[in-house]
Amino acid sequence: MHIQPNFRAPAPANCNEPGVSHLLHTAQPAAVSLYPENAVIYAQGDAAGPLYYVEFGTVRICRMSADGRRQITAFHTAGEVFGFEVGAEHQSYAESVDGAGIRTLRVNRSGDFDSSLLKLAVRSLARTQDHLMVLGRRSANERLAALLLDLAERQGSTGLVHLPMQRNDIADYLGLTFETVSRILRCLKDSRIIRLSSVSEVEILDFEALQAMCD
Repeated sequence: MHIQPNFRAPAPANCNEPGVSHLLHTAQPAAVSLYPENAVIYAQGDAAGPLYYVEFGTVRICRMSADGRRQITAFHTAGEVFGFEVGAEHQSYAESVDGAGIRTLRVNRSGDFDSSLLKLAVRSLARTQDHLMVLGRRSANERLAALLLDLAERQGSTGLVHLPMQRNDIADYLGLTFETVSRILRCLKDSRIIRLSSVSEVEILDFEALQAMCD
């Protein structure tokens, strides 16, 4: 489904980052395409090339292991760009989590553009490295605390964090089980560190306690 080219959803919190703003002005953005829940944006093995801008909603980046298990390597929220690849093919696949509006960005490469693109690619790489450190060095409780803090920062939230992904998505992202994610959320709730406002919203009541779990 396509939406008119000049459609604009409410401005995301991080859309004014220099790299993203410059890319949107330099690129030739297509109309917003609406991807329903769980719809594939691009498949693993598809030809790489265009970049993708999240106008609204959430995207998950996944890979399938040799034994058929899914691993979620990243979530992208409104205002973020994804689709970076080092080779000619996508090594992962991208799906809409909750009905995402996506713009395909086809760019005219120039020195000015390449500088902007490099900043975004480095930021994406740094986020991937941070995620690998979370998986490699932290306990289950620490992993979930780190995710909540990361989402709060990216959403520009002072307390209320939107969780559009299902619990099994969170489990596949953090290398945990569905049961472990549910148990930790209950423990954080019972400790009055968070309040579960709804299935898709978490209110952080004690930022310092969450941060202490990650230090």
